Amino acid sequence: MKKSDRVSPARRVGAALSSSKGAAQKQSKKRIDLRQYAPLGLWLSLAAILSSGILLLIKLLAKMGLYTPPSFERLNLALWISLGLVVIGPALYSLLEPQRVRDFLTGRQARYGSNALIMLVAFLGILVVVNVITFQNPHRWDLTEDKQNSLAPETLDTLKSLPQPVTATAFYTARTPSTSAQELLDRYKAHSAGKFDYTLVDPDQKPLAAQQAGISGDGKIYLQMGEQHEIVAYASEQEITASLIRLMNPGERSVYFLTGHGERDIMKAGDTAFTQVRAALEAKNYQVQTLNLIAQNQIPQDALAIIIAGPQQPLSTQEVKLIESFVAGGGALIAMQEPLPLTNFGASPDPLAVYLSNTWGITYNNDIVIDPNSNQPIVAVANSYSPHLITEKLQRLVSFYPTARSLAVSTTSSGVYATPLVITIDRAWGETDFDALQSNQVSYDPSLDFAGPLTLGVAAENPNQNSRLVVFGDADFASDGFYGQYANGDMLINAIDWAAQQENLIQLTAKEPITRTMNMPSNTVQLLIGFMLICAIPGLIVAAGIAAWLKRRVRG
Repeated sequence: MKKSDRVSPARRVGAALSSSKGAAQKQSKKRIDLRQYAPLGLWLSLAAILSSGILLLIKLLAKMGLYTPPSFERLNLALWISLGLVVIGPALYSLLEPQRVRDFLTGRQARYGSNALIMLVAFLGILVVVNVITFQNPHRWDLTEDKQNSLAPETLDTLKSLPQPVTATAFYTARTPSTSAQELLDRYKAHSAGKFDYTLVDPDQKPLAAQQAGISGDGKIYLQMGEQHEIVAYASEQEITASLIRLMNPGERSVYFLTGHGERDIMKAGDTAFTQVRAALEAKNYQVQTLNLIAQNQIPQDALAIIIAGPQQPLSTQEVKLIESFVAGGGALIAMQEPLPLTNFGASPDPLAVYLSNTWGITYNNDIVIDPNSNQPIVAVANSYSPHLITEKLQRLVSFYPTARSLAVSTTSSGVYATPLVITIDRAWGETDFDALQSNQVSYDPSLDFAGPLTLGVAAENPNQNSRLVVFGDADFASDGFYGQYANGDMLINAIDWAAQQENLIQLTAKEPITRTMNMPSNTVQLLIGFMLICAIPGLIVAAGIAAWLKRRVRG
């Protein structure tokens, strides 16, 4: 063996150590390469926290009915995956950086961090306990001085006496604000001990639901208790509470449409028919029937109101006597008559018109109303409504009356209080030259025509007899062709409710708002206040600062 091939034991040991050190460095580099991916676990956890928050917000909106996700199952699956990644992220970081996690858990920062963590957990625990107690024992405080956000005592008593749970479905489109309705329904729900709940439905998006509930129009509420239901026309405490009382007292309320004189058909649909009026009344739990007085010669005992919708022939004297006796006994009458040229009355006497004029002071004028501001002059548009329970909720809505006749109201009848409901513009007039109407050459003649503003509808009552009636100079406005337009349908339904004394079953305790006025001080007092705020107080502060500075300077 050559001398150069000999390797001393020291060299061999050095070579082995060098080889071992190189392997250790390579292994260390390999670990460093793995640890550089550790922060990805924290970023993954942060992204999962954000996605979990977004998914929880979506679930909250879905629960409130403001959003409907394509699939609740997929939404729940995505939420659970996100929550799982929140845990997997830190675990992945701990796996790749065990030494740093170990140092953090045993170091001084860990001790301080553990104290902060304990305080945070304690704070969150207190919040959870308080929220659970609040959720299980809900209570609301009305801090307004006049209690404007509280329900009336009568409403609270009604909610306590509900025999079954009531569900309310509020039909509001995007065109009608529903905030006040939701606030009111929230109050009912909060004081019902779990017996009242509600949902919001957009009839534009779910027209079938509105159709099944018998809802036509916007802003109406469908109440259901067991097999009974009521439709609330307006979201007010008075209307909702009255409907709840009717639900608890489901007695029959029958109204009768007179037949036998060519009146509007309530069974077979058509532009001139009254099938939508019938459907609306039935949706409000009225029993709607027809009555042929010529054949039956008596008015049923269960009748709340008689409705005469556009007769083509005049009623007989005997029929009018029956109606007169019915109204004098506390009954209700709703009469709608078309202008004479559009009927078959001819020169025949009209006993119903005579009764209305002599007993109630309401006279049908022999004219056709012309409205020069209307797109079609023979379609009279309501310019204003008089204050009345029938028109209380319609003040900002228009109604129109095709081919109407005007009404005259006198105060000669004793014990009768009549209110003109619907009034035209001043420039409208009642045309009496019917031949000119056929040639479309009408003009106002002050010597022959009735000057505007004209009355198209009148409500009257006699408190001594507890009787009510409503008279319209038109029947077309509530027909199927026009019922759903503007306030036409609501006008007639409100009139029937009021005449049948079904609009106000309960008198709620009135809330008297506290009126506050601010009395401004005199000019002298205002100048004195301004001087104090602008000059005196800032001057005193500056003077005190200068005095303190001088005192310190003197002391050296």
